[in-house]
Amino acid sequence: MNDSTATDHGDVAKSKAERMSKLRELIDNISIASLVTMDADGVMRARPMATQQLDENSELWFFTNDYSAKVDNVLVHPQVCVSYADPGKNSYVSVSGPAELVRDKEKIRELWKPILKAWFPKGVDDPDIALLKVDAVSAQYWDAANSKLVQLFGVLKALATGQVADVGENEKVNVRQRIGSDTAT
Repeated sequence: MNDSTATDHGDVAKSKAERMSKLRELIDNISIASLVTMDADGVMRARPMATQQLDENSELWFFTNDYSAKVDNVLVHPQVCVSYADPGKNSYVSVSGPAELVRDKEKIRELWKPILKAWFPKGVDDPDIALLKVDAVSAQYWDAANSKLVQLFGVLKALATGQVADVGENEKVNVRQRIGSDTAT
């Protein structure tokens, strides 16, 4: 995808910077994500995770225990999907890329919030505390800013006219070039 790919509905093309800005805005406004990993048997597993940060390098950060099943999954199959949903606002995000376990105490201290003590009672010095970093390689978002009534009208109009319903923004974002890829983002 080049930096000015149009939406699925032929809207005005957006630059990669505009798409990244919208992606950040949506993620910042949805506090809980669903992290999907693959277990050793090839079964996909999802669990809720609180996003701590989407940093300037497009890396998502989550707290975890270093002995958890999701960590075992990531060590065998690092490719993950992180999905966000806010049905009330009709906003949805999917981010894909490799994940890795990080035990950097400085980064743990940087991201620490007092509420995390509910899951990590020993605090930042807990020997089992770690971070899961997801390197966002690609993402897609759907954002229908219109009310449900306006969306329903759009669907009904599409049914009556035979056109495709416009239900909001849908953008793909190639965040960074994949290793071995011959197309830059």
